[in-house]
Amino acid sequence: MTKVLINEKLVDEQDANVPYNDRGYVFGDGIYEYIRVYDNNVFTAKEHFERLLRSAKEIGLELKYNVDELTELIQELLSTNNIVNGGVYIQVTRGAAPRDHAFPTPSVEANIMAFTKSYDRPYKLLEEGINAITTEDIRWLRCDIKSLNLLGNVLAKEYATKYNAQEAIQHRGDIVTEGSSSNVYAIKNGEIYTHPVNNYILNGITRMVIKSVAEDKGIPFNEEVFTLDFLKNADEIIVSSTSIEVMPVVKLDGENVGDGEVGSITKSLQEGFNRYIDTHS
Repeated sequence: MTKVLINEKLVDEQDANVPYNDRGYVFGDGIYEYIRVYDNNVFTAKEHFERLLRSAKEIGLELKYNVDELTELIQELLSTNNIVNGGVYIQVTRGAAPRDHAFPTPSVEANIMAFTKSYDRPYKLLEEGINAITTEDIRWLRCDIKSLNLLGNVLAKEYATKYNAQEAIQHRGDIVTEGSSSNVYAIKNGEIYTHPVNNYILNGITRMVIKSVAEDKGIPFNEEVFTLDFLKNADEIIVSSTSIEVMPVVKLDGENVGDGEVGSITKSLQEGFNRYIDTHS
C-alpha cells in the first residue's frame, strides 16, 4: 500500500486526509516543492528545501523544520514507497482555522503533506523536442514564491494542451517571462538568454544547474530580458523544470524553431546535465 506523509506520519494513501478548513484548500495559502529521484538518489534536495524555506519566509509562514529534518522526512517516505526513479511532491499550508482572510490569531500549526510518484525520464521528448505556444502572462507579481496559487499556470497549460502543445511560454506585454511550469531560454549565435531572477519568475533548481553546466562549458549565459520577437527568431529554444529537465522546443506557435531539430547547444547542455546528475545524486 502506497504511503503518504501527513504531519510526520506515514499513512495509507486511502486514509490521507486534511481538514476541510485547511487554508491551503480555502485560500491557496501555502507553498510546495517537487523533487526528482534518480536511481534511488534524491536530486538537489538541499536546494529545493532551501527554496521551500525561503518561500515560507516570504509569506510569513512559520516552519519548525530545517533542511536536514525535511530531507529525513522525505527520505523515509521515498524508502517506504520504494521509489527508484520518480519524484516527491511536498506541500506546506498555514494550517486549519476558521475561514478568515487574515492570518489565524493565535497562529495554528502548519500542515505538511507529501506524496511520491514513480516514472522514468522523458527520453523520447528530450531527444525529439516538444511544441510550445505563447500566451500572455496573467499571474500575480510574486512568481518567485513557489505558492499554491497556480490557477494562472493551469489556464496557460490548458491553453497549450488545447492547441496540441506541451508547454505555454508566457510573456508580459512583449517581454518573455517563463513557461506555465518551466523556465525559458532562447539561444542565439551560441549564447543563452533567460529572464533574470526577480519577482516575475521562479528561480528554478534546474535553471541553476543549467547555468552551472553552461559556465563549465564556456557557453555565455545571459540573464537579461528578451522579447517575443527575439524568442521567435532564436536558433534554439529550451524549457526546463524538475520534471522535464533540459527540454528542447522545436516548434513555437506552429513554426519551426531554427531548422526544427534539436540544436547543438541544447545537446551539449543535456550532456552536461546528465553528467551533473551522475556526480550530484
